[in-house]
Amino acid sequence: MGRTLLNGGQQLELISSAAHVGFQFEGRECQVFAALPGGQGHNYLQYELDGVYQKRLRVEGSSTAPLTITAPTAGRHTVWIYKATEAHTGPIAIQKITAPRIKSLPPPAGPLIEFIGNSITCGAAADASEVPCGTGEYHDQHNAYQAYGPRVARALHANFLLSSVSGIGAYRTWNNTGPSMPQVYEKVDFQEKNPQRWDFTTYKPAVVSIALGTNDLSNGDGKTPRLPFDSTTFVNTYTQFVQLVKTNYPQARIALLSSPMLNGKTRTTLQNCLTAIKAKTDAAYPSASPVALFFFEPMQPRGCNGHPSVEDHSLLAQQLEPFFKKLLL
Repeated sequence: MGRTLLNGGQQLELISSAAHVGFQFEGRECQVFAALPGGQGHNYLQYELDGVYQKRLRVEGSSTAPLTITAPTAGRHTVWIYKATEAHTGPIAIQKITAPRIKSLPPPAGPLIEFIGNSITCGAAADASEVPCGTGEYHDQHNAYQAYGPRVARALHANFLLSSVSGIGAYRTWNNTGPSMPQVYEKVDFQEKNPQRWDFTTYKPAVVSIALGTNDLSNGDGKTPRLPFDSTTFVNTYTQFVQLVKTNYPQARIALLSSPMLNGKTRTTLQNCLTAIKAKTDAAYPSASPVALFFFEPMQPRGCNGHPSVEDHSLLAQQLEPFFKKLLL
């Protein structure tokens, strides 16, 4: 589940945040052989054993040794392995998994929610339990499994996809003019120059959640020249992106989320823009279900670099659960 592909070596590449694969085995342990075809130094998986989240697993690009998952008792066990990091960190290829009486698992029954967004949706900078804030690489604090989207989906017994890129916006990034989400969304790995496109017939989400705007409204890095926020460009570009999503998923319900990172005037600006986008979209699709809006309460984030922490994502998910529960009815 998630953006994945079988490469030329018939290895399963996990591409998007929290892309995951499940299997069962018998005994006390299994071995996961993972590689980094993108050539990066290291990356992270994380896993669930018998329905209980365990931890992140560091995948070293230079290592050929398997990762061992050990169960506390013998017997039959269920494992789901997730990519902890986002697509821009590079893919993780699952070469093979070995264990006694191993069997692959299909995704659980249930509706599907796709969560489109930025670093918040990725679970970026959320988990400093192993690598403290301000140290290591950017992806060392990623924890996609604990981000608000997967939390909401698990609470509602739904499946999920994360289509998210750190720093991205509807018409500009946090410190540059682009590429924006509309420019990369159809690319398999959200990289603008990749000619390979994602096959949108792979999944049929019941709900598509879009959370963009935090980076469009950013003041930038103080180095790159940045024009004032253009609400007209934002509304028009965002509306066109919603139309693109509806073209790929004509039956999906669309939900637009604000940002818990904004307060004061910028929070009001984003909410007004999202209200305008809803009005334009609803007018363009009068026979479709209306666009749903959710406005977060402002949050003082406790993660790295002004991002929500794992604990903050739990609070965001609690706010969102009733909203998404209604959309899935």
